[in-house]
Amino acid sequence: MRRYIQVPRAEPEQVYRFNTGWEPRPLLSCGVCGCCGALRPRYKRLVDNIFPEDPKDGLVKADMEKLTFYAVSAPDKLDRIGKYLAERLSRDVIRHRYGYVFIAMEALDQLLMACHSQSINLFVESFLQMVAKLLESGEPELQILGSNSFVKFANIEEDTASYHRRYDFFVSRFSAMCHSAIDDLDTKTKIRIAGIKGIQGVVRKTVNDELQTIIWEPQHMDKIVPSLLFNMQTTDELNSKNNPPSLPRSADKDENPATLAESCFRELLGRAAYGNMNNAIRPVLVHLDNHQLWDPNAFAVSCFKITMYSIQAQHSHHVIQQILRHLDTHNKDSPRVRAGIVQVLLETITIAAKGSVGPTVLEVFNTLLKHLRLSVDFELSNLLASSGALSTNNDEKVVQDAIIQTIGSFGSNLPDYQRSEIIMFIMGKVPISDAGALELSHSGDRGTRTIQVKLLRSLLMVTSGYKAKSIAAALPSPFLEPILSVSLMEDSELRLLVLHILHNLIDRHENKAKFKGMRIIPDVSALKIKRDKSSKQDISFMKKQGQQLYRHIYVGCKEEDNDQKNFESLFIALLLVTIELANDEVIIDLIRLALAIQDLALTNEDNLPTYNRCAIQALVAGYLSFLSQMIAVPAFCQHVNKVIEVRSKEAPYLLPENLSREKLPKSLETQDKSSFFSQNKIADALAGSGYSVDRLSVPYVPQPTDEDRLSRRKSIVDTVSIQVDLLGVNVQQDKAKIVEEITFETLKKAIDSQNLEEQEREKRRQIIEKFQKAPFEEIAAQCESKSNLLHDKLAEIFELTIRPPPSPSGSMSVTAGHVQYHSIPVYEMKFPDLCVY
Repeated sequence: MRRYIQVPRAEPEQVYRFNTGWEPRPLLSCGVCGCCGALRPRYKRLVDNIFPEDPKDGLVKADMEKLTFYAVSAPDKLDRIGKYLAERLSRDVIRHRYGYVFIAMEALDQLLMACHSQSINLFVESFLQMVAKLLESGEPELQILGSNSFVKFANIEEDTASYHRRYDFFVSRFSAMCHSAIDDLDTKTKIRIAGIKGIQGVVRKTVNDELQTIIWEPQHMDKIVPSLLFNMQTTDELNSKNNPPSLPRSADKDENPATLAESCFRELLGRAAYGNMNNAIRPVLVHLDNHQLWDPNAFAVSCFKITMYSIQAQHSHHVIQQILRHLDTHNKDSPRVRAGIVQVLLETITIAAKGSVGPTVLEVFNTLLKHLRLSVDFELSNLLASSGALSTNNDEKVVQDAIIQTIGSFGSNLPDYQRSEIIMFIMGKVPISDAGALELSHSGDRGTRTIQVKLLRSLLMVTSGYKAKSIAAALPSPFLEPILSVSLMEDSELRLLVLHILHNLIDRHENKAKFKGMRIIPDVSALKIKRDKSSKQDISFMKKQGQQLYRHIYVGCKEEDNDQKNFESLFIALLLVTIELANDEVIIDLIRLALAIQDLALTNEDNLPTYNRCAIQALVAGYLSFLSQMIAVPAFCQHVNKVIEVRSKEAPYLLPENLSREKLPKSLETQDKSSFFSQNKIADALAGSGYSVDRLSVPYVPQPTDEDRLSRRKSIVDTVSIQVDLLGVNVQQDKAKIVEEITFETLKKAIDSQNLEEQEREKRRQIIEKFQKAPFEEIAAQCESKSNLLHDKLAEIFELTIRPPPSPSGSMSVTAGHVQYHSIPVYEMKFPDLCVY
């Protein structure tokens, strides 16, 4: 009787689940019946054949080619091949047979590169499971291997979209690799490079796929961005600590984590869309906060330079807005932190200024001016703290200087049409009176003065290089009046800043740099001054606003605290007005102004110091020398040169070159008349050249304006002075009338008028307070009653005015149910005058 041995069947095609424990194996897998090995699925046999007996021999290339051909010929088997390779790789990882792990990953990479079909999605799932298995291991070599394989996969463009694939695990794992802290420097560098490459692969694989927008969510960007910044920041420090300076590391991007991280950071920002920009920038600011990188801020500046040059130009305002909000958040931090943020903002807006349009511009300036005001408040609070002694606060001044530099840099890069708006905006913030535009909380007069200086410095930087098409556009009336009112304040620094601002606005041909201080210019033609013929707009401006400019210069010369810089600025202001705005009428006015300034020093009604009087005479000499050469009237030039020659011999201290506080006379009253300019001789010289010199005989007297009230100063004149002809004016009679009118009743009326003004002011204050604090229902009811009253009055007026004209046929009326007609005779009707002849 025969006995039969049962042969085991082949393994069914199902998912292989590897059990780490020992389990009994079928006879076929143990090789008991080798003749039945052909019953195994072909894809398993092909996969098994690519693994050599000794892993050092590497992948069996011939069998790998067979497996690749089989996978390409039967793409429906790809998922099974991937699962089986994953089983083998998991088993080899657990058993620490890393040679076979490398062979399995090499085979997977080749299959990925060779196979492009609709079935590859299933194969990719197995591939990503194997990569995740490698990344989870604690061996650096396997982590690097998994990262490299993922990068190869990321570079493959798939034919079909994936609706279910997520990369959350890979983002977290690659980010952790970027922060590797292994003791061995080379291994740590390799792991960090692998992590950066992995992040770069995730970015490339997801940003172009509309179905993978989840990568831009905050939870992922909070991992990716700090990981890149961490390597950009610390790699140089590690190199400097561990490597001698004589042996620099390779500059190759693939070997330098900082360079590779920067490249990945640029690529990430360059792919960011409009709606994802905020999520990409916010982690940068948080990272700089967490690592205290605002002071010093070299790395922060470098990060945002990279950011601004990497993002799309139309997204620049997002970055600026994020930094402004961050500055608002840290408004109570240390001054150096705030200064670091402002300096970063400076670098940012300098790059983005050319493309900044819309409300972002005003938002930048408004926020910066607000922080400038806060810095001044903090500075004064610190100065008056503790013992009350005043001490300098250099840290706050660093913040203020950074803000001013930022304002100036941003403003100077704006187009002219936007810069004019910013000039008006900043000027509106300058406090001039008690009801000024900028209300300071607890800084007082000292704070007001500090704010004025800081804002004028900002305005000076914004106006630098500004070239308006017409002087009226550069100096509009809403700007000119407040800026000149500042020039009347008793502060030489403020007046000097105003003069420099006027220089920038008036000088449209860049001639200011050719004048080096106050001096006698021997040959004006050698300066090659650029000028155009005065336009109609400029002539109209000088007729309307010229007296304000003259008065500003005249009053500026009278200040006792003027120094050499003030007089030099006044001198340059006269030269620029002559070059840019002079015509025949303006030239006569400027000569009258110069002679009035000369008389100011001679009469000395304001008791000016001797140095000021000599400086004024030197200023007049230098200006008339320049003006005589500009208009080229020989007799005028001869008179000016003669006076200068006399001064050089008898009174050299009246010339700009010899002006010095050490070489001053005791008195100027002893000087000969030949040392001063004569109005009669100048009039005769100009009359011979066709100039109208009638107005030259009328002395210049500045007109008082509202600027005196705004500047908190007394008026420069005690009576109202008007430019009129001197013929037919009885001054004594007018004075007598004024004296007669000053009686008890007049004074009583003046006091009553003041009381009325106070009552009106109190009434206005109550109305404002009511609208601020009263309930809405009460205000609405009051407005409704007034509106009803107005409508009733209007209806009554319309009823009286809008009536049909009388008709000769009469009008119809109904009384007691009977219709009656009342005719009007024609001779009783009133016709308009135009209808009667």
